[in-house]
Parts: sequence; C-alpha cells; structure tokens
Amino acid sequence: MVAIRNATMEDAERLLEIYGYYVDNTAITFEFPAPTLDEFKVRMEKTMSRYPFLVILNNGKIEGYAHAGPFVGRAAYAWSCELTVYIAPKARKCGFGRKIYGALEEALQKMGILNLYACIGYPDKNDEYLTTNSADFHAHLGFKTVGRFYKCGRKFGRWYHMIWMEKIIGRHRNNAEVNFKSTL
Repeated sequence: MVAIRNATMEDAERLLEIYGYYVDNTAITFEFPAPTLDEFKVRMEKTMSRYPFLVILNNGKIEGYAHAGPFVGRAAYAWSCELTVYIAPKARKCGFGRKIYGALEEALQKMGILNLYACIGYPDKNDEYLTTNSADFHAHLGFKTVGRFYKCGRKFGRWYHMIWMEKIIGRHRNNAEVNFKSTL
C-alpha cells in the first residue's frame, strides 16, 4: 500500500540513505561529499519550518521524498518555490515520483504558491552518471525548460550543464498571499 505523509526528524536517516546514493553515484545532484546526518537534519528542520517536506511509503517503507524550498530567497519571490524529489534507486519507475510531486504541488497550491522551479543537472550526452531522465520526468509533469547553463557543474571529472524548468500552478493576482507552513 502506497501512502504519502509529512516527513519527521525520525525519517532523516532513511532519507539521507536515499539522497546519499545519488550524491555518491550520480551527477543528478552536484553535491559532494554527502552531508552528515546532523547536517541533513538541519536542512530538514529549516525546510519544514516553512515548506512541505513529504515522504512516500510503500508497505510502510520510505521509498522517497520531495520538498519545496525558497526560490532565490528574496521576499519578492515568495510565490515561487524550488522543488526537490529523490526516489530510492530500487523504487524508481513505479510511479512514486509522480505521486509525491502531485501531493507536493497540491500542498503548495493551498499555500498560495504560483510558480514551481526545478534545477536539474543535464548531460552533454547521457553517461553512467547522468541522463535526461529528470528533465524528461519534469516535462511529463508539465514543466517547461526556461534556462540553460553550460558546463557549470563538475563531478566525476566531467563537466555537466544545468537547466531550470518551470511550471505555473496558479493565477497571478495583484492581491496574492502566501500562507507559509503547509501540511498535508
């Protein structure tokens, strides 16, 4: 049975295990080395203080997570968020990413968020560390490529591009408000 719920600090070790795989084995994230558990918990607390941080479970086991964060970090961007999603390697291609992103988008709409952004590593050509799968996933969910940075990230001795993708999920009204701290 698949379920989605808000993350808790007790989930941190499993979430870091999922994220750590991508840090150590892929260029999906340009981060390296992987954060410590304490560093990861600090990130979680900061995110959860303002934005949704969700986990997806399959038969009680966490198989992935998704969260929103500030886009740029200035007050004028309060109606925009950057999204992150990581699914356990063995749980990919099961629809979990689509399900948890749908729940995240719904929670953000309730908050008054209007624009969603994803910062995605993008290969010059597919290799063993990075493919276009993440960009393809986002495009399938309605995101459009709005920016491209060339050879801006270096990992595993290779240069990688980065793209920004955007999805508009609400109407841009003059009296728009954001209700921070949303939960499922």
